[in-house]
Amino acid sequence: MPSILVVDDDNLIRATLYDLFAEQYHCNTAETAEKALALLKAETYDVVLTDISMPGLSGLELLGHVLQNYPGTPVIVISGIGDQEHAQGLIRLGAFDYLLKPFRLEVVEDSVARALKQRQTVSAEIEDKSKEDPADQPGESDQKADWTIVGGSFSDQKPE
Repeated sequence: MPSILVVDDDNLIRATLYDLFAEQYHCNTAETAEKALALLKAETYDVVLTDISMPGLSGLELLGHVLQNYPGTPVIVISGIGDQEHAQGLIRLGAFDYLLKPFRLEVVEDSVARALKQRQTVSAEIEDKSKEDPADQPGESDQKADWTIVGGSFSDQKPE
């Protein structure tokens, strides 16, 4: 059964998304990015849905952590910020999708379904490559994300 991690500091949104997905998927929730990081260390998730603005670590920082440490895991960002440039920046950084609050549940379901399909494709490709000669496999550093957070914003430049 696919697994989903929902991260949002808003109790109503978190509970609504849990109720939406809990019957079909293994679903966990976290109200902070810090709690989400602990869950990610303990369990593998097929999709992460995260709010961008939360107390403590932001959804942007969580996105960066997932991209660097779990590169095959799609991250869907949920935000109340309707700025197109902001959304495009997050997608360029590696977010799978950007959903604007308030959102329709059908839109979230569709996004998760597409993310799960991508996750299955990536997992199949990794499995196929693991059957090849190990000398042809990329090193650990080759799989890391090619960006960093700089002063609370993002940059697609490699750190020096």
